[in-house]
Amino acid sequence: MLKSLQIILSITVTALAGHVLITGDFKFQPYMMLFFGLTMLVMGLREFQKGQKGYGWLSIVLFIFSIFVSIQSFLLK
Repeated sequence: MLKSLQIILSITVTALAGHVLITGDFKFQPYMMLFFGLTMLVMGLREFQKGQKGYGWLSIVLFIFSIFVSIQSFLLK
């Protein structure tokens, strides 16, 4: 379940990043950061399930930071 969710979120982030790189239009960047944060959350949960707490906490911290950046981007829009 988590692995398939991680794959779907990763594909979404990659597609949005590719769109930004190709077109130069940054209006979807907050969404990209949001999906990146969710990807980090899922990765952190998977690492906790594997018993690797260090990588799990690192992913959770990255999730919090990227969600903060995404919210700031939505508010400044």
